Amino acid sequence: MSGLPKVAIFKFASCSGCQLEFLNLEPVLLDLLGMVDIAHFVMARSAVSPGPYDIGFVEGSIVNAEDVGRLKEARAESKLLVAIGACATHGGLQAISNWLPMREVENSVYPNPVQTHPLKSFPVSEYVKVDAALSGCPINKYELVEFIKSALLGVTPRIRPHSVCVECKLAENVCLLVSEGKPCLGPVIRAGCSALCPSRATPCTGCHGPSSDCNVESLRNTFVGLGLHQSDITRHFRKYAALDAEFQKGGRT
Repeated sequence: MSGLPKVAIFKFASCSGCQLEFLNLEPVLLDLLGMVDIAHFVMARSAVSPGPYDIGFVEGSIVNAEDVGRLKEARAESKLLVAIGACATHGGLQAISNWLPMREVENSVYPNPVQTHPLKSFPVSEYVKVDAALSGCPINKYELVEFIKSALLGVTPRIRPHSVCVECKLAENVCLLVSEGKPCLGPVIRAGCSALCPSRATPCTGCHGPSSDCNVESLRNTFVGLGLHQSDITRHFRKYAALDAEFQKGGRT
């Protein structure tokens, strides 16, 4: 027994990009491994230590009954359960299919759809209590380190509640929405990505998840004023956080 806090990383329906961010922590990875015992991380190691775990990170959305069972086991084994990434926090890209006829989706993907289970996508919080959430597609690895350090110290992590627009202002970017009339989701998306896309003259597509108290209705009206077709507006709001209550207002048809 190492005596270190035990950490587990559970995977559900996802691309594994958020798990990969753990391995992308090259400058601090060895320090991190000195602070915690990565007891369950199938992507990185074949040996799996049983729970209970001090922190359980959950990547991916929940798409079938088997997932629900595994998720409830993860919840029972984890003192602190953390949803990581857009799939786990809001259903992710695959939740776009929730608004399409399921058989149509299955026929477009599987050669024999009869053998598949229902594949509607839901966030982790739909089925179990989540203690914390780190959004993003993928998550920001620096926010991840900050969260782990805060959890080990027993303090509240600094999760930025404001919008990407604040980071754009700090970076002295030209506002793509106001100045160029481009459909940018920055006003309603949580900061923490350092305004990565707008800093490269590309409108924010919303991968970092909704900001706190976001005014989606106002941005939707702005998009209408820009002349965007209703179907395009819907696609913007359904891309990463389709199941968020506020974003459903923006993505209504």
